[in-house]
Amino acid sequence: MRVKIVATLGPASMDRETMKAMVEHGVRIFRLNFSHSDAAFFAPVVKLIREVEAEAGVPITIMGDLCGPKIRIGEVAGSPLTIHKGCAVNLGPSSMRDRTEGCAYIALDKPELLQGLAPGMRVALSDGMLQFMVTSVVEKDALYLMEAQNSGILTSNKGIAFPGKHIAVAAVTDKDRRDLHGGLDIGMDAVALSFVQTPEDVLDLKREIEAHGAWIPVVAKIETQHAVENLDAILEVSDAIMVARGDLGVEMSLSQLPIIQKKAIRAARHHQKAVIVATQMLLSMVKNPVPTRAEATDVANAILDGADCVMLSEETAVGAYPVETVRTMQGIAENAEEYLLERQGGPFRPSEEKNIVKYLAYSACILADHIGSKAIVCHSTSGATGRQMSSRRPSQYIYSLTGDGRVLRALNFFWGVKPRLADTTLPRHLERVEKFVRDCPAFAPGDPVILTAGQPTPGQKSQHTNELKIYYK
Repeated sequence: MRVKIVATLGPASMDRETMKAMVEHGVRIFRLNFSHSDAAFFAPVVKLIREVEAEAGVPITIMGDLCGPKIRIGEVAGSPLTIHKGCAVNLGPSSMRDRTEGCAYIALDKPELLQGLAPGMRVALSDGMLQFMVTSVVEKDALYLMEAQNSGILTSNKGIAFPGKHIAVAAVTDKDRRDLHGGLDIGMDAVALSFVQTPEDVLDLKREIEAHGAWIPVVAKIETQHAVENLDAILEVSDAIMVARGDLGVEMSLSQLPIIQKKAIRAARHHQKAVIVATQMLLSMVKNPVPTRAEATDVANAILDGADCVMLSEETAVGAYPVETVRTMQGIAENAEEYLLERQGGPFRPSEEKNIVKYLAYSACILADHIGSKAIVCHSTSGATGRQMSSRRPSQYIYSLTGDGRVLRALNFFWGVKPRLADTTLPRHLERVEKFVRDCPAFAPGDPVILTAGQPTPGQKSQHTNELKIYYK
């Protein structure tokens, strides 16, 4: 299977046998949700993952998902309250609660978020389950009257969102910084940043990682309108993105969401960055042993669009059927991949831009097709060559060798890539890939294999892939 499955760990899946079974069915990345726990809680989980990794004999990536600036309302008097469509509700700071009568009051003690609201603007609570529209300004930048757009239950401390409104808050909170450093200490391999709005949010987190004396890939979660507007700039500084459809579906109209997903996947591949599609992929399997037809089709379409990874959240964290869910996703992915490779009819040709590395990767894929190579084997110190090969979407698997354990697990995010550690006792990169082919049981004597590597030459200003070889085992 070329697409990678990301599985969220939780009470339903934090035991050895369940993790092991999920790895057997295609999970290569385990997600730790720091919204509900901290590094101390996850430390024994990380140890268990490493034991499963050693037993399975494949690299497993541990991704910490930071909480981010989740904005919540305060206490609601009489909670839970039944809200009927068309009823009036006030929104403002706790200090103004006494100035309103006869309707529910939603307290939000963050003055900066209340600034600039105007009639006609939307406000969403409980992940969009309750929708309101501002009807009048009682006091500018402070107190507003809203009308409920649907019926539902209003309870205390729920998340609140202002679709379409730029919220000028930093993506990296104090809790995120503590969780990041704690996660790095226990062996986290990658980190996902919530509610990214600008490239500076990603750079802020990268500076924090550097201050720890570490390097891990940063996954920028695309879940705000501002992030969608800044997508290319965010991709420039990120190592991967996640199309987080939960909060994004609150921020944007649901009718826009499918096209945003397709555009984000296309943009990520253009930048040679990995893309994860997440949220409600097989949600009904939290309680049921089989998914709905619509869910199965949704997973397949994400893969056909070009997603590198598909992610499971509640399904594996708290669901009744975590292993069955992963097995179901594996089956859908294998069928979708077969059709995808048949439909595209060969590797993707680079655009007309002058990019030697892209064309070398494309040439490797074309040669692999013509000689019947079982795989493409590349050496990549930084992982860049593996990413380039993946972005061409060859029909062959890509064995990407590296001498760096951090890069090894970072490559798990990329479509079709099988990360492997290189024998660093050999000085030349091409020697390392040749030795790998000689030792690898996947290749029979006489099999042709495409090899790529990069070795500095006297006139080469920067190290990149500059060798392409047809090797017969």
